[in-house]
Amino acid sequence: MERTLILCKPDCVDKNLIGTVLARFEAAGLRISSAKTLRLTPELLAEHYSHIKDRPFFPEIVEFMRSRPVLAVILTGSNAVAEVRQLLGPTDSRKAPKGTIRGDLGTDSMRNIAHASDSVENAELEVRRFFRPEEIEA
Repeated sequence: MERTLILCKPDCVDKNLIGTVLARFEAAGLRISSAKTLRLTPELLAEHYSHIKDRPFFPEIVEFMRSRPVLAVILTGSNAVAEVRQLLGPTDSRKAPKGTIRGDLGTDSMRNIAHASDSVENAELEVRRFFRPEEIEA
């Protein structure tokens, strides 16, 4: 069993789509093992997006992700990382096929409903970044 992290982004929250998004993951056989609402800090976002901090759009991403609380969720299941990414579709919602979460619900490459871990290794790092050990189901 793998675990992966998703962040239901501000656009997901604004559109009242959290339940819809989580239901699609659950329908695919993934299990919600932990979830919490949180307001992201500039420090946490700088760590999380450190791989793009030199890009010109970085300040816009930080502003967007801080615009309202997000829902952080740990999903578990067989091949959870790949399964979640397949269900979400490509990062740019305009290029995501219909039938994927981003293709059906997203707007563009930033307002794309959810962040998802891109590898098993990063999933573990991200789970530890957003959840304290006592918040994680064993």
